Amino acid sequence: MRQAGLAVWKAHQIAGKMIGPGATTAEIDRAVEKHFSDLGATPLFKDYPNSVKNKKPFPAVTCMSVNEAVVHGIPSNRPLREGDIVSIDTGCRLNGWCGDAAKTYPVGRVSPEVQQLLDVTERVLDLSIELMNEKSYWSQIAEEMAQYVADHGFSTVECFVGHGIGREMHEDPQVPNYSSRSLRGSADFRIEPGLVIAVEPMVNIGTKKVKTLRDQWTQVTTDGKFSAHFEHTVAITPDGPTLLTIAPSPAERKEIAV
Repeated sequence: MRQAGLAVWKAHQIAGKMIGPGATTAEIDRAVEKHFSDLGATPLFKDYPNSVKNKKPFPAVTCMSVNEAVVHGIPSNRPLREGDIVSIDTGCRLNGWCGDAAKTYPVGRVSPEVQQLLDVTERVLDLSIELMNEKSYWSQIAEEMAQYVADHGFSTVECFVGHGIGREMHEDPQVPNYSSRSLRGSADFRIEPGLVIAVEPMVNIGTKKVKTLRDQWTQVTTDGKFSAHFEHTVAITPDGPTLLTIAPSPAERKEIAV
């Protein structure tokens, strides 16, 4: 799974270098698609079936969610503008195993409030990984994640969650970023070696409520305020959590081309 994770990490490096005023999410998506093709990796998102019957599958290898778009945004030819943010979520299958990661990028200079949104969302993902060394159950981690977001005046999206990942992109268990009665009961799970999960907090400046656009995929905040999204694929080992979608170590750089 580390090989798939490195492929996804590199996809984000490619995308990050392209982001700026005037760039389009469609051209970034094409670059990521070429990267996966060159590696012989299968994109996980392209042609993913829509949960709504008889609706179109997802048309791209990346989800490109701009500004008030929370998740599942479709790449377009609209040029990015100074002050925008764009959440890029992508994944691939390589040698039979999956990797999945997301990051929200500022386009040029953003407002202080928006920068704080990015900082808090990235920090709450980091917090969840730190807590995997301390807590026994996911419910304990999710509760602290949601509290951290609320303490900073933002809201946690509750209608989308993270997920187990392995041979398939979406496997059990579901990995919410907030606490609930069901999570404190039968939906809870232990943090123990062998578990591999995609943790992906989505945080909004305003309301946690979202709605689906007419393209049948893009989810936006109902109040039009900005949203951020960060994600890593994380494996629990006997030595603690290991991030599979981060930069290669010096030893890995000697062995693989990245």
